[in-house]
Amino acid sequence: MRTPLLYLTLIIFLNGCITYETNEWENGSWIDLTYEFSDETLYWPTSGTFKKDTVFVGITEGGFYYESFDICTAEHGGTHLDAPIHFFENRKTVDQIEISQLTGRAVVIDVTEQVSGNRDYQISVEDITNWESIHGVIPDNSILLFHTGMGAYWPDAVQYLGTGKRGPEGVSELSFPGIHPDTARWLIENRTINSIGLDTPSLDYGKSVLFETHVTLFEQNIPGFENVANLHLLPPVGAYVIALPMKVKHGSGAPLRMVAHVVN
Repeated sequence: MRTPLLYLTLIIFLNGCITYETNEWENGSWIDLTYEFSDETLYWPTSGTFKKDTVFVGITEGGFYYESFDICTAEHGGTHLDAPIHFFENRKTVDQIEISQLTGRAVVIDVTEQVSGNRDYQISVEDITNWESIHGVIPDNSILLFHTGMGAYWPDAVQYLGTGKRGPEGVSELSFPGIHPDTARWLIENRTINSIGLDTPSLDYGKSVLFETHVTLFEQNIPGFENVANLHLLPPVGAYVIALPMKVKHGSGAPLRMVAHVVN
């Protein structure tokens, strides 16, 4: 019995010497990066929109109150995830993306000044290197987010998308910033990121017809987050992001509940 007793005594002694640090999760605050889904939710002009039909609302025959609805939505609308399969064959679908790619420390690069003078601005390598000259090189396995300022216009389709028209005519009038294909290629060759997102409807800018940024990133199985809300509330570094989509089997995209934790 001596060995167990000695072991127990050692545990008690060591525990008495341990100093527990304050949990950062308890001291920080949560920021919602998700737009609610409703009849105001913005979608690609050729995409379906959000629908919510009432199944039952009221007092049941059993005497208790009850609510139930049917909802329908396109994969790509509102705050959502783009899975790599969306623009590259035989890449990850929504259900195949590891949680480690959807959670982690975020880097937030502000390009609002550039976009204010050109709503069709394409985020450049220089935007990244300028940010790094102040904050340091983007850490490996970061979630990279670009704040363009377009979120201020949500859900005004004309201001946010560049057009309120639906169908192919609307697509031809899209106007909003995105990530330049050269920047996507530079990131692949020079940095290691888990995922990427921004506060616009697409990783590519609105006038893109080849969607080269999507193709470049998705070939490498890097998922994208689009229509991200409240990026103006995040610091350049330090936020911890959790971006969990509806787990759609074989999905090319899915509605996303995205939040960030910021230590005060």
